[in-house]
Amino acid sequence: MPGPGSCGDIVAKVTGRQSTRSIGSVPTTGTDSMNAQGALRRRGPARRASYQDVLDAPAHMVAEIVDGALHLQRRPPMLAALAKTALSGEIGGAFFKGRNGPGGWWIVNEPELHFGEDIVVPDIAGWRWERMPEPPDEAYITLAPDWVCEVLSPSTRKFDLEEKRPVYAREGIDHLWLVDPGARTLEAFPLLDGAWTPAGSASNDDPVSFPPFEAVTFPLGALWP
Repeated sequence: MPGPGSCGDIVAKVTGRQSTRSIGSVPTTGTDSMNAQGALRRRGPARRASYQDVLDAPAHMVAEIVDGALHLQRRPPMLAALAKTALSGEIGGAFFKGRNGPGGWWIVNEPELHFGEDIVVPDIAGWRWERMPEPPDEAYITLAPDWVCEVLSPSTRKFDLEEKRPVYAREGIDHLWLVDPGARTLEAFPLLDGAWTPAGSASNDDPVSFPPFEAVTFPLGALWP
């Protein structure tokens, strides 16, 4: 979940007397409006964001849309970026390249997923080859992955857990992993009867072997500098 260590995501929700600035034609608010988010969500954004707003977003920001609201976040802090890179290498080597593992997966960093009006960018996602024999030659993917992983940071944790996680459940994604570089933990959740159910957790340098990648084991310490 890309994001800075302190800035918070910029959310395209505006009403009343909030101070705003514009990203394209969508009004955006800063972190000073976080206490008003519940009321804003009930009233809805000034207008529903669209894919054009994602295309118009600044190049240094990651743009996502959930429930009509545009969320802009900076690239991840170094600890999160390192953890994502390391985990992608551990999973990708065994399940994408088939090195010391079974292969059979596409493993992609920061894919842009389009689910109707919602547009989300998980840190890492994976598709089984039998569900997606060939990757699409497009900038985004409409087929829900089989697995997603979010690397939590202070600025993205609330958005990842409260906004994006329900979208992943709604789309029927089978597995969700959450990595917290600050706490040095990894949690795994399969989707059972529409709800995320804990399958296990690891911390520090514990061995990691959780579904859907239980065919291999790697030390969680490989994710930390």
